[in-house]
Amino acid sequence: MAERVKIGQAVKAQAMLVRQLKEEKADKDKISEEVARLLQLKAQLGDGAQKFILKCPKGTRDFDPKQMSVREGVFKTIIDSFKRHGAETIDTPVFELKETLTGKYGEDSKLIYDLADQGGELLSLRYDLTVPFARYLAMKKISNIKRYHIAKVYRRDNPAMTRGRFREFYQCDFDIAGAYDPMIPDVEVLKIVSEILSNLQIGDFEIKVNHRRFLDGMMACCGVPEDKFRAICSSIDKLDKTFWADVRAEMVDEKGLDPAAADKIEKYVKLRGRTELVEELQKDENLLKNTDAVEALEEMKVLFKYCDIMNITDKVKFDLSLARGLDYYTGLIYEGILKGPEASTPGEAVSVGSVAGGGRYDGLVGMFDPKGKKVPCVGVSIGIERIFSIMEAKLQAENAVIRTTETQVLVASAQKDLLEERMKLCNELWTADIKAEMSYKKNPKILSQLQYAEDSGIPYVAIIGGDEIEKGVVKIKDTSTREEVEIPRAELVSEIRKRSESK
Repeated sequence: MAERVKIGQAVKAQAMLVRQLKEEKADKDKISEEVARLLQLKAQLGDGAQKFILKCPKGTRDFDPKQMSVREGVFKTIIDSFKRHGAETIDTPVFELKETLTGKYGEDSKLIYDLADQGGELLSLRYDLTVPFARYLAMKKISNIKRYHIAKVYRRDNPAMTRGRFREFYQCDFDIAGAYDPMIPDVEVLKIVSEILSNLQIGDFEIKVNHRRFLDGMMACCGVPEDKFRAICSSIDKLDKTFWADVRAEMVDEKGLDPAAADKIEKYVKLRGRTELVEELQKDENLLKNTDAVEALEEMKVLFKYCDIMNITDKVKFDLSLARGLDYYTGLIYEGILKGPEASTPGEAVSVGSVAGGGRYDGLVGMFDPKGKKVPCVGVSIGIERIFSIMEAKLQAENAVIRTTETQVLVASAQKDLLEERMKLCNELWTADIKAEMSYKKNPKILSQLQYAEDSGIPYVAIIGGDEIEKGVVKIKDTSTREEVEIPRAELVSEIRKRSESK
């Protein structure tokens, strides 16, 4: 018996040894494979060190001083308009809890940037400024606010840099939250879009409008199953970029829509107009059977009445092909489109792209409120990056001089050893809130100083020398006209202010 136990133990020990040898061999094989892979990689890279390529990440870019000057001018125009209409501003974090953003953007949800797990929180970079705004309202228990928010957002998209499509970009949002009578806040948002695009002077534009409830009613009347409404809307929204045949194929072949329903949709999505189109649709017996369509058309009639009062009717057009795809829209939707040169069809123009978009989203805040309390909202987002691209191209074509500073006067000296005198004069101007600068060289040449002022677009040069200091005067040179006058030093501040106001 004892002998059998010994044999059994010996067999177990031998089996364990065999397993260990196999495991060691497997480990050695893995190590050998890894070494071979690394040697292969080294051969591909060569013997020299791998070069680090300095570049911006895909879909992002740097901005030089001239570009920033253009951007600041555009931002000012937009912010001035927002403030003119009584808006106050807020800010929110650049990232949100992933669950805050999930399920709000329909098919575009795949473009959200997810971050690595941070201390047990799943986070994502914000996709837009609207969902964070709704979360803010729900958290703060705010039911009425008119706010604007200008900040960067992020989308894991395929960038088209030349057309102003980036992965990191600014949005300029204006929103009105609160329960008000139909179409009053909505028409003010359209007025703001019209105001901004007019003031930026980037070309002729049009604001396309539609109504989410009308779209739903139209699709129901055309035989689209309710569970396909959003998917079919997403297809219709592509009509500004492709042909009906392609959209129809996507709806039928990819999304399983009945071809007969697609043909009925075609009849509607080709319609465009204003009040006359609304009145025509109100006579459509097919649409009259649907409550959503009937009520939406009544609201559209009110909207065009208000557009007349705001003097923007010529810029607003009811376009049934507009079907912005975001899931949270509940009412009026719109898009600001820049129009290019006249097309072959009389009265029509080639669209060069969307520069503003938005709509009414009455249910979004309720998605974050524990009790489901709804806060009606309507807003717009200005497509700032595309506007920047257009502005930059326009200024480049016009060979316009772009100032990158706001310096009003350059303090210069005509002789050597006057550094301290220039510093004193600069200090006087800064104390008086005059934007001024001087050369950092101890003894700069007068021609170099004048050339710097001309190249930088600085309108005036204040010149001092030994004679000027002795007489208590300063020479002011107008950079554009080259005119030069001598004034008492005590009057320099008032003279610069007077001249700056007249320009």
